[in-house]
Amino acid sequence: MRIAVTYDKSQELKPLDEAEIIGVIDEEKKEVEQYENPGVGSKEATMSVILDLNTDAIIVRPKFLCPGSYMMSYGKLRYIPTSYRTLKEVLEHLEEIKKNIKEELDEEMYAEEMEEF
Repeated sequence: MRIAVTYDKSQELKPLDEAEIIGVIDEEKKEVEQYENPGVGSKEATMSVILDLNTDAIIVRPKFLCPGSYMMSYGKLRYIPTSYRTLKEVLEHLEEIKKNIKEELDEEMYAEEMEEF
């Protein structure tokens, strides 16, 4: 399985629009491929790159996705929610967190805050 994970240069997990790096955990090769994220600033642009990398799943925390990026990936990726905060923790606990893999996410995982006027 190829699992996408988004993080910054210090390997702290980040929402799609804040991630400097898109990592792909390739379980078959037992390695993490790293790609500079050309979609910084846009969750949809980052999701487009992730989909182009032929990934099977993505590691997510609340608010990592937005409604647009979720709809782009729905049916193409499975989702692995985690409470871990770093790439190192994800890799150390990968087998455990993979047990939580989902075909769809609860809305609060990708809903955006409404601006108060």
